[in-house]
Amino acid sequence: MSFLSSISKAAAGFVLAAGMTAVAVPATSAADYSKDHPLKVVLVLHGNLGDKSFFDSAAAGLKQAEAELPVSIKIIEAGSDPNKWEPALQDAADGGYDVVIAGTFQMIDFVTKIAPDYPNEKFITFDTTPDFTKCKCDNVLGVMYQTSSAGYLAGYAAAKLSKSGTLGTIIGADFPTVTDFKVGFDQGAKAANPDVKILNADAGGVFNDPAKGKEMAIAQLGQGADVIFPIAGGTGIGALQAVKDAGKLAVGVDSDQALIFQASDPAQAAVIFTSVEKRVGQSLYLALKGTIDGSQKYGQYELLGLKDGAVGISKNDIYKKIVPADLQAKIDDLEKQIASGAITVDTVMK
Repeated sequence: MSFLSSISKAAAGFVLAAGMTAVAVPATSAADYSKDHPLKVVLVLHGNLGDKSFFDSAAAGLKQAEAELPVSIKIIEAGSDPNKWEPALQDAADGGYDVVIAGTFQMIDFVTKIAPDYPNEKFITFDTTPDFTKCKCDNVLGVMYQTSSAGYLAGYAAAKLSKSGTLGTIIGADFPTVTDFKVGFDQGAKAANPDVKILNADAGGVFNDPAKGKEMAIAQLGQGADVIFPIAGGTGIGALQAVKDAGKLAVGVDSDQALIFQASDPAQAAVIFTSVEKRVGQSLYLALKGTIDGSQKYGQYELLGLKDGAVGISKNDIYKKIVPADLQAKIDDLEKQIASGAITVDTVMK
């Protein structure tokens, strides 16, 4: 049974809690895929690679699949012009691929419009899902993440490391899949320090403007924030630069951003003491693996969290250097308590 399918029962509960009904389509029979007859997969990005965040994580998962499984991949970078996103997805659907992948809420309307016209193709959406009661999406799998369960850990650590008692968060948009990071971060920070002050900024739906992110972070730094958590894709890169310039600390997002910067900008990497990882690449890899062996179900969505290994925080050498050993031990204990259900983390993913 695939990783994603193993939690389909929990996901079904999530659907009912949301007042929705979804009928999961049984896993299809495994086809005879091989390196000579691979599963043909295309990833459509409504942006470009190099965001050092969400898109890069998704692409890494596909590249892992191509290296380890009978899979061939193509990545389409549709750029930042929203007028090009639907045509790019349409071209992908017309391209003869077995699986078409697109992510985030900005693409879901296009997927639900196009997927019913291609019943012999499969579609995977990540960080978003169709409303299965409103579309004929039996060939679509929605993968969702409860990032608050990992954000809690980063928030707790940030509040303990802060010398000023003031933290900053910058979101790209006020949307559940974005704000869920912040919900957990805020809860964890307040658990560590009930008196912590958390500054908030909203980029208004802009995820590709580093200059804007830098400006917002500079404002928060000026108000005393000494740890900033940008949850804003490419916009957040500018915020990280501002933190580096100020010699303060940052929390990365989506992937281990410190490792991404380590070779090209070690000074930038050095201030990112941890990242809240939405392991998009790993979830896509496992969904494709399940598609190949016939175990992955479509026509449903699945909510993955800390207990599933689909989200977590980075614990690299920078983390181990900056975070004291006793705090690391506390974070490890909190992680176990969240995974076991002993600690309930708030979420907007419902």
